[in-house]
Amino acid sequence: MADLRALFSSNDPAGYDAVEAFTDRQNQWTAVSAALGEHLQRVTGPSFDIEDLESPRTNLIMFHGVGGAGKSTLLRKIEAALTTAEDRPTQWGAPAWTQRLLPIRIDLSRSASTGSDFERVLLTIRLALAGELGRTLPSFDVALRAYWEHTHPGEPLDEYVRRTGIAGRFTSMLPGQLQAGVGEVAAALQLPGLVGSAAGQLTSALVTALRERHERAQALAGAVRTAALLEATPDLEALSYYPHLLSWDLSQLPAKKQLTPVVLLDTFEDTADRHRDLERLLQRLVWLMPGTFFILAGRSRLQWADPALQGQLDWTGPTAWPGLGSTHNVPAPRSAERSGRQHLIGDLSPEDCETHLARRLTVEGRPLIDADIRTAITARSHGLPLHLDLAVSRFLEIRRTGRTPTPADFDCSFPALLARTLSDLTAEERQLLRSVSLLDAWDLDLATRTAGLTQQAPARRLTERPLISENLWALWPYHLHRAIRTAVREDTHSEDRWTPADWHQAASRALAALGEQWTTATAQAPSRMLLVACLRQGLRLARDHRLDDLGWLTDAAYDYTDDSIWEPLTLPADTTGAPDTPADALAELLTAITRRQREHRQHTVDRLTAVLDSRLLSADLVELALYYRAKAYKDLDQGSAARAGMRQVADADGRLAPKARRGLANLSRLAGDFPSALAAVPSLGWKGRHHRVLGDIHWAHADTGRAVAAFEAGRAEAEDHGAAGERAMMQVRLALALSFADPVRAGEELALAHQLLEGLDQRSNTLLASVVALIKDAGIPGVTDRAQVLHADIDSAGLPFLHRFVELAVAFHHAVREEDQDLAATIDRLRTLTATGDFAYFCDIAHFMAALPLPGPSPIRWTTSEDDVRSMWRGLVQARQEHRLAGN
Repeated sequence: MADLRALFSSNDPAGYDAVEAFTDRQNQWTAVSAALGEHLQRVTGPSFDIEDLESPRTNLIMFHGVGGAGKSTLLRKIEAALTTAEDRPTQWGAPAWTQRLLPIRIDLSRSASTGSDFERVLLTIRLALAGELGRTLPSFDVALRAYWEHTHPGEPLDEYVRRTGIAGRFTSMLPGQLQAGVGEVAAALQLPGLVGSAAGQLTSALVTALRERHERAQALAGAVRTAALLEATPDLEALSYYPHLLSWDLSQLPAKKQLTPVVLLDTFEDTADRHRDLERLLQRLVWLMPGTFFILAGRSRLQWADPALQGQLDWTGPTAWPGLGSTHNVPAPRSAERSGRQHLIGDLSPEDCETHLARRLTVEGRPLIDADIRTAITARSHGLPLHLDLAVSRFLEIRRTGRTPTPADFDCSFPALLARTLSDLTAEERQLLRSVSLLDAWDLDLATRTAGLTQQAPARRLTERPLISENLWALWPYHLHRAIRTAVREDTHSEDRWTPADWHQAASRALAALGEQWTTATAQAPSRMLLVACLRQGLRLARDHRLDDLGWLTDAAYDYTDDSIWEPLTLPADTTGAPDTPADALAELLTAITRRQREHRQHTVDRLTAVLDSRLLSADLVELALYYRAKAYKDLDQGSAARAGMRQVADADGRLAPKARRGLANLSRLAGDFPSALAAVPSLGWKGRHHRVLGDIHWAHADTGRAVAAFEAGRAEAEDHGAAGERAMMQVRLALALSFADPVRAGEELALAHQLLEGLDQRSNTLLASVVALIKDAGIPGVTDRAQVLHADIDSAGLPFLHRFVELAVAFHHAVREEDQDLAATIDRLRTLTATGDFAYFCDIAHFMAALPLPGPSPIRWTTSEDDVRSMWRGLVQARQEHRLAGN
């Protein structure tokens, strides 16, 4: 089908081909095909009764979705597919039914605009039947004539039809068929003089004949309720029940004339009003024509199955409409039950967007829109068909200026998209829409508080619209369509658009609401998921809107760092350069701390130094930055800088003082001053991770029993505090302590360590676990090759301190295998790696393993005698050699 809008957008229409591209919408067609097939099977069954007004109705299907999702295009395509096989997309396949169908598509927005509403809908259906059947439908036509003379006295039907905009090629046929119906009834009543009489006289005569069970009258208009309907005042209320007569007339057609109307009602949202007046009449149409199949499309779900509407509509509740019950975006279990009749028109996939844009404008069969522009449009559209159409129009508009479009031209939203979205929202819903556009996801409370409202009802109403998606399993179940969210945020055209002050106030309310949710939940039952989710949204709000009140964000930042899990905070990149507000500085601080698990530690130091130099952090946050910079210095083997940072934090005696004291104890251990490290343990407590420090001291002395006991105690303490990150660290160290002494159990503990590390972004501990695997396999061929691969991974991670652990593992391997030359080379590498003094005791341990003398006096201070430590490490090597011999 030609795209007329594109065709008339250029003085050179022959320069390209413009067509209305249609992506397959296979799932929607499958739903229609299945529902229509079930309907046809039911209405042709022996138990079907056209006059049954009590049985539940399944003769409809509803497609709902946000404005611009492609509902109208889908209905036009379905209409064409049901009309001729040539217009059905090949990928849809041939339908299973063979019955004759008559698709009738009605745009309800045109009904609303002309004010004729239900009258127009019914006349459109009758006009379509006039053209297809070419014959009268007696009982309905007599009733319609009576209604017309009563409601439109002196106005010919054909003139009205043309005036109201529903004229078509069959317009002239309807008045003749109505007159023929009158003649047919008059002849049946053997009263030919009534043909030209007033409608009321003919109606009265027909009613009398029906009451008296006149055989020929019953054959023409014999529905049980015909007489009662004809006796009623022929007003709009009576007209709304005339579809029952139309349905009965259709059921009486000869076999060769039998057909099933398929009525497609588009833009159903335009039937909305306070009292649901038009919707009530349309529901009667669907209910009173059970042999007709209806396909509806609108922006909202059809609510007829909601019992709360009882009294507003004639038939409500899930019993009356079994296919329209409430469903959520959760996969339903497989079953043999009939599927629901409400279907959300979702976004197009990136592949479908690409297909749409490639086919929309072509030159000699090739896409006119270049691939890079198609990619840019697809990314911006988030799958919304209306955005694609508007982008195509923009493409043609730019070409008309003589300039070649570029991808940057489409990094924009379109006012028309937002205008369509806002058109049917109340003032409160528009305020809510703008408010929730600030949030990635939200619940009713968060939306209400962000909008500054006191009641949740408007937020609940907004969630019922298709521009809001729901995920029942998410922390906050609702989120706004991304293309619409972007359009709302970039709005500079709508009359009631927000000022910068409006956005700032709403962002402040949103930040406060997030903080209250987190603090309230933390007081009851701390949730790591809620903490991270609040931080992600809160940091972005504070940074993007330059908010000053960062109180709860500071507390949340400390909680986030406390457990060393390091979930990504996924903040968008800040392109404004160095931080210039406290919110900028906090966002950069947490981003640097989080990304240290995936970036070289030198980059972490540089970022944290820049944040500290900005002088925008509060005193509490300065402490956080100093501490994590000191940790990065330690990982980079810059011991003096690490000690200075840890000492500064410890002396401040703030929240991180216990951790800083632990850091100082660890630095003493790394320098080989074990007595000082051991002396600090009693003062550390849980916050200073005392068991971890103690275990690290014991395994360095080859005291496997004490090390294992300390790490097991630390793991249990972490479990008691719900600290998953610390528990994983303890498990890796437990496996490390066992890897020298008991390779079998070490393998079991290492497997558990990998399970506990799953989902935690602890790169250094993951690499340390790889070192453990080398140690437990010491003596087995292949260890040195694996060690080289591990060295490369450590270089990439920017964690040079781990090179010493790898070389210690290799030294253990060579000592077990008695490979003296290889061991000597390994000791030389260790000496180079420990030249700064940190981890120098690894060189001593390597000598102890092979019973080699030290090259000179050692500066290492052990907690016991050097001979005892030498004996313990040599004993581990001998035990592994015996283990190898037993295995062979």
